[in-house]
Amino acid sequence: MNVGNSHRRSRKRRGPIAEINVVPYIDVTFVLLMIFMITAPLVQTGVDVDLPQADAQQVDLKNDPPVIVSIKKDGDFYIDVGDRQDEPVSEDELYSRVSTVLKTNSHAQIYVRGDHAVEYGKIVTVMAAIKSAGAPKVGLMTTPPPEK
Repeated sequence: MNVGNSHRRSRKRRGPIAEINVVPYIDVTFVLLMIFMITAPLVQTGVDVDLPQADAQQVDLKNDPPVIVSIKKDGDFYIDVGDRQDEPVSEDELYSRVSTVLKTNSHAQIYVRGDHAVEYGKIVTVMAAIKSAGAPKVGLMTTPPPEK
């Protein structure tokens, strides 16, 4: 009995295998990932702000009352932390109070509430002072529009 011949006859010829070569796609994806990682820090300029939308849900306060910085129409700053909350504060005092709050609670939520007639420059000044004090995010407070 010839065992070798029967084994050869039982093997079937296989045709070409249709496979997709994904290596070029992985290479392109890797190159795009590297490009985005390099350019992302360059694109971010200015002050980071999480702008609320008009139809936004109420903010979750996470059992901690937020720090609210108010700007009146005349441009005076007010902060609801510490004593003398109804007296205007300077930009330096605003910075020191916010940094004190962030030292005790690094996850404190900070919101800016400004009069609609306040100059844009005043709001940017306050937000820059808050960001330089170490706040990771600054929110803007709005009132919902009247229902139609």
